[in-house]
Amino acid sequence: MQLTVGEIVEGKVTGITNFGVFVDLGENQTGMVHISEVAQTYVSDIREFVKEGDIVKMKVLNIGDEGKVSLSIKRALPEKKAERKPKAPPKPDNSFVWTAKKEESGSFEDMMNRFKQVSDDKFSDLKRKNTEARRPRRGASR
Repeated sequence: MQLTVGEIVEGKVTGITNFGVFVDLGENQTGMVHISEVAQTYVSDIREFVKEGDIVKMKVLNIGDEGKVSLSIKRALPEKKAERKPKAPPKPDNSFVWTAKKEESGSFEDMMNRFKQVSDDKFSDLKRKNTEARRPRRGASR
């Protein structure tokens, strides 16, 4: 049987290693499925997905110069259409609420001075928090 890249073939699992699965393709041809090509999810233990003797469908990825056949089980599976979840609107940040105080009266300059003072206080608090976060831990080498 002549294999071509992109073809879907069936084979029998003959061996399992930590890095992949060896498959008998018939007519004295063998191929290997790398662990990253076994399933569409993360695979930590190949034996959770295939067992020796299983018949599996695979896609031929590559045929090397020395006859080495690279296969993929996950690419032979029908593609799952990703369900798009509607994006939730961002939640408003209610940490700061600006309200005008009716009892405060005064000139524009008085209001501007109060605003500057509050702003400077908040900015200095923010700077203090940032410098505390950047300080190296005791015993940490530079």
